[in-house]
Formats: sequence, structure tokens, C-alpha cells
Amino acid sequence: MTENPAPAERKSSANTARWILICCLAGLAVLAYGLDQLTKFWVTSTMTLGQVTEVWPPVLRWYYITNSGAAFSIGEGYTWIFSIVMTVVSIAIIVLARKVGSVWWAIAMGMVLGGALGNLTDRLFRPPSFGMGHVVDFISVPNFAIFNLADSAVVGGVIVICLLTLIGVPFRGGPRRVGEDARRDADKSTDSAAAAESADD
Repeated sequence: MTENPAPAERKSSANTARWILICCLAGLAVLAYGLDQLTKFWVTSTMTLGQVTEVWPPVLRWYYITNSGAAFSIGEGYTWIFSIVMTVVSIAIIVLARKVGSVWWAIAMGMVLGGALGNLTDRLFRPPSFGMGHVVDFISVPNFAIFNLADSAVVGGVIVICLLTLIGVPFRGGPRRVGEDARRDADKSTDSAAAAESADD
């Protein structure tokens, strides 16, 4: 009898879709990282520290500064801690990437990864020392902290992740589970766990 090829075809299709999502995540991370590093190179090559260049007054200007803190100059003086946190975040995203099943989750994680690596590169390789480097910031808008493209990518990605969590978009893909459906699935999981424990007894 000829074996039914449908399960194998479905598995192959799922693997292909998963690799497409991984490539989407990686591609967006590379794009965010590349744009961040290119703009920082441009700033450090064409401007002097503290220089201000009006771009679209009074809404936007370039203001070249450096900081030792997190995004938007938060937590200055704790550079090593932020270096470690960004390293852990980057590794976690890389490890989880193979499990992503949603294009929106892939986009969000790619943004966070690219931004985290962008600022981590500054912390590791810019003065004053390895791991203690100051991050280049240059985007200045009224009544807001000065930031860079890496900050924007990280914050944007985190916002998308929060929205996906709130509306119930599964990380591994599939239909949204909200309201009664989510509670019903949770009850089924609890019942299954109880049954498994009873079987072990």
C-alpha cells in the first residue's frame, strides 16, 4: 500500500514557513542594525560632540551626544549592567527565533534584536573601554530625550510585542485565542495535566 504523503508534505510546508519567518526576523534585525551603525558612523564622521544641526525646525534636529545609560539616556552610570542585559536579550531572541510561528512576532523580535545589537556594539567597542562604551545619540525632538535608531527599533519592537500579547496573537502562530476561547483552552490544558498526574499515580 502506498503511504499517505500528506503528513510529510504538511511537515515540509511548515518547516518552509518557519524558515521564511526566521529569515524575516534575521533580515529585519540586520536592517535595523545596519541603519543604526551607518547613521552613527555618519554622525561621528561629520559632526563634533555637542554639535547641533537643525533639520526641520523646531520639530527635528541632530544633536550629537554620547551616553552610558539605556535607551533615551535612562540609567546612566550602569553601563555594564545594560551591556549584560542586552547580551542576554540578544541571545534569548536568537534561541527563540527557530520557534517563531507568526510574522508579526518575527517582525517585533527582529526590531528588538537589531536595536539591541546596535547599542551593544557601542557599549563593547566605543570609548572609554570594552563593555563600558558610551552610546551615540543624535535624534532630538522637542520635550523628549535624545535617542538613536537602535533605541527606536527596541522600543518599537517592545510596543508591538505588548500589542500582540494583549490581542492574543500566539508566538508559535495559529488563530488568535481570546476571551472564552482562551479560557476554554486553559481549562483543557489543566484537565490534561490532571489526567497525566492521575495516570502517573
